[in-house]
Amino acid sequence: MRYGAHLPQIDLDGTGWRPGTLASYAGAALRLGYVALAANDHLVFQRPWLDAVVALASVAEASGDLQLVTTVALPVVRGPAALAKAAAALDIVSGGRLVLGVGPGSSARDYAAAGVPFDERWPRFDEAVQALRAYLTPGAPPFEGRFYAADEALRPHPARSDGLPIWVASWGSAAGLRRVARLGDGWLASAYNTTPERVAAVSLPCSLATMWMYVTEDEREREAHLSALGVLLKRPMEALAGRLLVGSAEHCADVARAYAAAGVGQLFVWPLADAERQLERFMSDVVPLVGDGW
Repeated sequence: MRYGAHLPQIDLDGTGWRPGTLASYAGAALRLGYVALAANDHLVFQRPWLDAVVALASVAEASGDLQLVTTVALPVVRGPAALAKAAAALDIVSGGRLVLGVGPGSSARDYAAAGVPFDERWPRFDEAVQALRAYLTPGAPPFEGRFYAADEALRPHPARSDGLPIWVASWGSAAGLRRVARLGDGWLASAYNTTPERVAAVSLPCSLATMWMYVTEDEREREAHLSALGVLLKRPMEALAGRLLVGSAEHCADVARAYAAAGVGQLFVWPLADAERQLERFMSDVVPLVGDGW
């Protein structure tokens, strides 16, 4: 199993972002042996949230040869043509390193901000993915649906002549996994919405995102982070405790090992605080415990 790192897009502690923060984080991830950097989409959230595509573009140089991944971008909220245009540009400036992870999103507030009916998100998303492929793949047949139409690929094309890999997000429902199999090049699962058992039961290439992480041996510190995360995600703390990498190195290694055994190919960690230090702790204290077999 390979490891990626979510960019620190959320202002969790109210300090904001200084110039160079994301580039420094990207450099740390590169130096420590991570293979990818990820960013997520939201227009509206409980805390300030940096734009995903802009955040990834800002680290294109500092990230070296790391893969850049949206985990996920929201083609219905952004519009498939606008997202395709931005994705192609990001793939070009990064030298062909972008993986486009997409999902419908679960926030009605994002849809309200974009002026799109939330109850249309599923049929719109199905069409949006097909439109994205037409926009991003030179020579692809045109697409025409109820909501979107794509006559031809947008120019400039992505750096790769066959277009971009598109991963489709799902929390793991039967309908969601059928959608992944039909539309995607892989399944982008959510760490706080799935389990190793669910991943193991599905024969799809799987990457695991939104794996919140804070390695600590201090029980009070662990509980404080889980409690704050529960408020942020509107989930009971107890429901998150066993699924996420928040706690001792041994606990974190147990969770990671279970997902590796289930077949997850890539795991994206998301530090809750002390971002660069936590990237280092995960690689130095947790990964060796997961075992060389993964």
